[in-house]
Amino acid sequence: MSALVRPTDNRMIAGVCAALARRFGTTPTTMRVIFLASCLLPGPQFLLYLALWVFLPSEKSHGRQAW
Repeated sequence: MSALVRPTDNRMIAGVCAALARRFGTTPTTMRVIFLASCLLPGPQFLLYLALWVFLPSEKSHGRQAW
């Protein structure tokens, strides 16, 4: 499994769904449909999306870190 970073390709808004799709081995479109369907249910889905947007590093900045 790959690291959880927001990719620079396949982005629609912030790349959160693309990052989750890459991590779980599915397509970004499938992950977006799952997210939109989950928004019909009660819960903090939108807040979780915003938190992932803020806390997940971008692929550009993640590549610059020296480990």
